[in-house]
Amino acid sequence: MVVVRQHLYKAGEWTEISQHCDVSISFQLVLVFGNINELKNPLIHEQIRVLYPVADIVVASTSGEIIRDQVIDNCVVATAVSFSTTKIRSISKKVCDYSSVFQLGNELFNDLNAANPDLAGIFLVSDGHLVNGSELVDGLNKANVNNLPITGGLAGDSALFSNTLTGLNGMPNEGNVIGVGFYGKHFLIGHEQWGGWDEFGRERIITRSENNVLYEIDGQSALGLYKEYLGVYADKLPGSGLLFPLSILIENKKEKMVRTILGINEDENSMTFAGNMPVGSKVRLMKASFDKLIEGVYNASSVSVAQINNNQPQLCIVISCVGRKLILKERVVEEVEAACAQLGRDVTITGFYSNGEICPIAAGAPCELLNQTVTISSFCEL
Repeated sequence: MVVVRQHLYKAGEWTEISQHCDVSISFQLVLVFGNINELKNPLIHEQIRVLYPVADIVVASTSGEIIRDQVIDNCVVATAVSFSTTKIRSISKKVCDYSSVFQLGNELFNDLNAANPDLAGIFLVSDGHLVNGSELVDGLNKANVNNLPITGGLAGDSALFSNTLTGLNGMPNEGNVIGVGFYGKHFLIGHEQWGGWDEFGRERIITRSENNVLYEIDGQSALGLYKEYLGVYADKLPGSGLLFPLSILIENKKEKMVRTILGINEDENSMTFAGNMPVGSKVRLMKASFDKLIEGVYNASSVSVAQINNNQPQLCIVISCVGRKLILKERVVEEVEAACAQLGRDVTITGFYSNGEICPIAAGAPCELLNQTVTISSFCEL
C-alpha cells in the first residue's frame, strides 16, 4: 500500500494538504515540483529535509505546479511517498560528465537495472533546457530491452526558456537527469498520453537539420516559413511557437510525434526543438482544439488505470506541456479536473507543466519524448 503526504509552499508559508496521514510513517521518496525562483531558496530544501530525514528528495523546476485538482503558479509542491514492500533507488547524472546525452540515458538505465533484478519501472525528471530529450530516451530504450515502463518529464521555467533546475538530495542546479527506480513484484505503473491538436497546411519534408536544430523545410528557411504562418505571433517567438507546434513522422516510426520550439537563433536562421528533427522526416503545422485538449484526458486517465489491472491507483503524476497551459489559459485547470474526476477524489495527484513529457505511447512500448501532451502515470502497490 502506498501512503502519500503532501505539502504546499506559497507566499512564504507551508500548508499540509494531506488527510488522515500518520506522520510517524517512514517516507522513502519526496517529489518536489516548484517555481524556479522559489527553488533557489535554501530554506525550502532545509525544511523538507527536516521533515523527511531519510527520504530521497527529487526536485524539478516547473512552468506550473499540479496538486490534486488544482493548477498553481509560483509555489512549491512536496509529495512524500511511503511504500510497504517496494524498494527505490535514485540516481542523478550530470550531462557535462558524458560525451552524449544518449550515453547518459544508457548508463542511467543500466545503473538502476543493475541495482536489483526486480526493477519494475522508472520515473525521471530531466533538465529541460540543456538536455536533448530525444537522445535521452534513445539511450534509455537501448538499454531497456524488456521495455519496462519509463515515465517523467523535462523541467520547466515558467515559459521563459532560459534555464531549468533539477536535483537530488540537495540544492537543484542545471544539467541534471534524475532517475528513480522502483523494485518489487507488487509494484505497478500504468501510463497514457494525450495530445488533442489538429494538423493544418500541407505536409512538408525536413531538408536540413542537426539533431534538434532545424534549418530548412522543403529547401526553405524553416524559421522564415514558420514566421510566415505565425503572422502577428512571429515577434513573440519562441514563446508563441508553443501555440503552433509541428507534427513529425520520422522514418521507420509508425506514430507521429509533436515537437515544440525551445529557442530560435536569428543569426543562424534556425529553431531548436525539444527533440530531434531528422532530415527526411515529414512535418505539418498544428493548432489547438480546445475541447479535444481536455476531453481526451478522461480517456488517458482511464487507460492508465487499466494498465494496473484496474486496481485503485494510490498516486498519480500528471505531467502536461507548458504549451497546453498557454493555450488553455484560465481553462487549464479543466484538464487536471478531468483527470481527477476519472481517477477518483481519493487518489493523490501531483505533477507539473513541463518542457517535454516522457512516456510510452502504448503498454509494452519503448518510452518516447513527447511535446504538447498530457501524460498520466498511475502508481499502485498490491
